[in-house]
Amino acid sequence: MGTSQKETTEENGKAVVSIPKTSDVASTSVQRSLQEQLLNTHLRAQHDETKKTYAFWETQPVAQFTEDTSTSQTLQEGPIDAPKTIADVRQEPYNLPAGFEWSTCDVNDEKTVAEVYQLLTMNYVEDDDNMFRFKYSQQFLKWALQPPGWQEDWVLGVRVSASGKLVAFITGVPAKMRACEATVSMVEINFLCVHKKLRQKRLAPVLIKEITRRVNLRGIWQAAYTAGVVLPKPVATAQYWHRSLNPKKLISVGFSRLAPRMTLARTLKLYKLPEQTQTPGLRPLKAEDAPQVAELLRVYLAKFQLAPEFTEEEIRHYLVPQDGVIDAYVVADEGGKLTDLMSYYTLPSTIIGNAQYDTLKAAFMYYTVAAKTPLLQLMQDLLVLAHQKGHDVFNALDIFENEKFLKELKFGIGDGRLRYYLYNWRLKEELKAAQIGLVLL
Repeated sequence: MGTSQKETTEENGKAVVSIPKTSDVASTSVQRSLQEQLLNTHLRAQHDETKKTYAFWETQPVAQFTEDTSTSQTLQEGPIDAPKTIADVRQEPYNLPAGFEWSTCDVNDEKTVAEVYQLLTMNYVEDDDNMFRFKYSQQFLKWALQPPGWQEDWVLGVRVSASGKLVAFITGVPAKMRACEATVSMVEINFLCVHKKLRQKRLAPVLIKEITRRVNLRGIWQAAYTAGVVLPKPVATAQYWHRSLNPKKLISVGFSRLAPRMTLARTLKLYKLPEQTQTPGLRPLKAEDAPQVAELLRVYLAKFQLAPEFTEEEIRHYLVPQDGVIDAYVVADEGGKLTDLMSYYTLPSTIIGNAQYDTLKAAFMYYTVAAKTPLLQLMQDLLVLAHQKGHDVFNALDIFENEKFLKELKFGIGDGRLRYYLYNWRLKEELKAAQIGLVLL
């Protein structure tokens, strides 16, 4: 169906991350974030490996680079493949290499979650110096993979037949997506990972075809996914930005270093945030807020050309706070009407080999709606709240209206980009980052 941003690393058979040694932690123009590096591990894929990747994607219903963009007005926006029915879908699973078998992974089972955690930790993303690894909790996986309408057989693994060891993984979750003028039932594809010792088996294309088959069997024919590398063919490209919340710790663990002629005291002063939030009526989101929040998001996301359409049930799943997973806040006026929304999710990394610290805690901007309160004020409050909860760095993309606050709030531009892709859906032209209203986990 598609690939997550990380999957291309596994398909290409190589994961390369350079841990950022920030030369100027005080300069927003050069600050680099570990998470940004981890999320873009495969940006340095070899040219011949990229050609292999293209060879697979050229067989799939995705927009191709060979399409004549000079006559884009003749390209039809919509499905690329001819419409099919469920009766047309292959009924049997795709064949795996000898010695491997398909496995549905139950993320409600602690033993299975431990296997998924181990696979992702050791093979999903890694850095050159073996200093940091993403730390996926069971709670995070359940949140990401079990939204309303989730399907058990869309959490798909591959095991070694003889030992039962989990060696590959891919997931899909349902989403209603608006692509320009059309609203389409899609899946969001994520977490494609193949054990590094088995990448020559070319399991990734089989995983993609099998998840596609399983999704098609439920009458869904389109998908959204992201990647750091260029594949056929991006619908948009976004840039990572990062805001230091705990520069002393980042320097201590080797994530950043002091700039020449910059003292630690001056660096701490530069990134110091207010002690308290400034917005009256700001409070954590509650389950009963779902109807008003759904309406806030509906109106706001209508501004963008690629955006989800959330139900109230999805709001309750994705945005009601869960400790260590998702934090969301609303602003209520004196009459109790909700006027604004802001949120982030948490994905920490294990710090390896540091005597003082064992975890780097990162916040990732999720959905924020500044309908009444100025966006700059809301985002500063969100940074304050993330800092109060012990986060070390806050990450954001230049999608939505984020360019209005990134530089002002001392975010540093990253050196990696995130490409958005659609499977079996063509847009007439590539979108700008500011036209994107979608965050994929």
